[in-house]
Amino acid sequence: MYCLTAAQLSSLEDSNVSEEKLDMDMLPKVPVPDLQHTLNMYLRSVKHLVSKTQFCKTKAMVETFGKPGGLGETLQKQLLERKDATENWVYEYWLDDMYLRNRLALPVNSSPALIFPKQPFRDFKDSLMFAARLILSVSEYKLMVDRNDLPVDVAHGRQSDTRLCMKQYQRLFTSYRRAGLHKDTLITTNSTSDAQHVIVACKNQFFVLNVPGGSSQMNDTDVQEQLLWIYEQAQNSERKQPAVGLLTSDGRSDWSKAREKLRKDPINRESLELMESCTCIICLDEPMGFQPSDTDRALMMLHGVGPNKNGANRWYDKPLQFVIGTDGVCGVIPEHSPFEGIVVVQCAEHVLKHMRSGSGKASPGLRSSERPRPCRLVWRCSADVQKMLDSAADHLQRLVRNLDMNIFTFQLYGKEFIKQQKMSPDAYIQVALQLAIYRCYRRPVATYESASLRRFHEGRVDNIRSATSEALEFVKAMTDNATSIQDTEKMKKLQTAVDAQTEITALVIAGMGIDNHLLGMLEMAEMMKIETPDIFTDETYGISNNFILSTSQVPTTMEMFCCYGPVIPDGYAVCYNPQSDHIVFCVSSFRASPLTCSGAFVKALDQALQDMRDVVCTKPPEKQQHHRNM
Repeated sequence: MYCLTAAQLSSLEDSNVSEEKLDMDMLPKVPVPDLQHTLNMYLRSVKHLVSKTQFCKTKAMVETFGKPGGLGETLQKQLLERKDATENWVYEYWLDDMYLRNRLALPVNSSPALIFPKQPFRDFKDSLMFAARLILSVSEYKLMVDRNDLPVDVAHGRQSDTRLCMKQYQRLFTSYRRAGLHKDTLITTNSTSDAQHVIVACKNQFFVLNVPGGSSQMNDTDVQEQLLWIYEQAQNSERKQPAVGLLTSDGRSDWSKAREKLRKDPINRESLELMESCTCIICLDEPMGFQPSDTDRALMMLHGVGPNKNGANRWYDKPLQFVIGTDGVCGVIPEHSPFEGIVVVQCAEHVLKHMRSGSGKASPGLRSSERPRPCRLVWRCSADVQKMLDSAADHLQRLVRNLDMNIFTFQLYGKEFIKQQKMSPDAYIQVALQLAIYRCYRRPVATYESASLRRFHEGRVDNIRSATSEALEFVKAMTDNATSIQDTEKMKKLQTAVDAQTEITALVIAGMGIDNHLLGMLEMAEMMKIETPDIFTDETYGISNNFILSTSQVPTTMEMFCCYGPVIPDGYAVCYNPQSDHIVFCVSSFRASPLTCSGAFVKALDQALQDMRDVVCTKPPEKQQHHRNM
């Protein structure tokens, strides 16, 4: 099993014991794990992913790296010094590696989507009223964030009631991901409670809507009237501007080049500044034209179904884009680098609940006719930029055709049934995913599950490596040796696999994960201008970080779900939402890969969950009662 030494346990206790007495800014720092702990865990996680010959090579490299006085200890010492000198030793490394150096386009490849319940709009005016109420509710929520009035999030599970870092909420409305040629920049704009604006996108046009002082000076009818004016103005073809939003859907280096060309014109610079400094973006979308399924709604959020539908009615660099379709297809498209999905869920659920319970306030200030009208952003595009727009449209359309999305709701049981078996629902689902992927590939594959580090100051995430040897033993028993192994033995192997997954999860969320630590040593070697250590150029390291299965649990308390795209061309992405009596899975892959098919994986996952239910429901044979003859 995955055990901590006494020293590591002491370190964890020290990092959490006095947390209730500390100010939120005084949460414990993310620890630097013990070097040998990480190296041992790494070897354990890769042993069954590579051949015996390859593993022997890797083991020798790791032992050389970790020997006393070796390179590993040198890098470890530097990381410990960095921990003492910074608020979060891994934050910048992780942010650059996970997001800012990634050159792929944001839609599908990086930005997830949160899909709201379908709204029962009767006509476009209903959708504008929904948008108006959403704008005011978002404004109220922003005021709560600015004033630090949000209730503090707490952890659940083994360390329930542990307070969590709230820094990510402060980035919801103040951050912007600015495209760079080789690396993007995450910038923060000024946040004031008495002066803010939102950008409204309608028919690929962008309008600035001022929302002074939150909702205290405007009611929903005021805002709806402004949105109606925008809607009417957007129909005017004579004033139509180029669909510049398409550029933000392109690869990051290409968008950076186009942005520099745009900035040469002062009018474009002003428009870009207004885009970067807005509170959020409200996308008033065209209807899909048919009754959309859950999968259709997910696709509309992820990529707008291409440049000829709503794909150009976006600005992907902004962290929060709320989409309101006239057909009731609504949701949020977050730019993921400033915060995690659960923060967006918390925000969205608060906003929707506020919209349902709130009523329009009387407007104490100007009459609607006296309010300044929103202004349309103007773009001057050279011939070069126009070519870039055409190229971006082509790239987005190819991305749309390539994405294979399947939203699947498993109805037979949910997290309550799993809890009744005295198992962690998340660990159980992860083992089910291992069974499904094994049946598709007939081998274990590197698996990523995000784990929150928010119990630490500025904590983001680390990786739970779910493809454990214990899970492999169970899936082999269910697949390769299914007819020769008794159900009671399968149940033991399932319990062992779930326990191993639960234990690894506990280690990772306690700051003892291995992926951030390995990344830190790799980055430190580069900073020190040391030749890349062998363990990072080793084939095994590449295999273990080629995450064919990328997973994340994003639970909700309302009828909504989250989805995202695969992280590699030949991989699957699985976002899941366990509810009491069902589980929602959002499975995606790329059609261009001959190795993946979302429908086939969903079928295997459905069967895996059914088979595991049969295993846990198997009762041991009753003992025979022997009666004495009288």
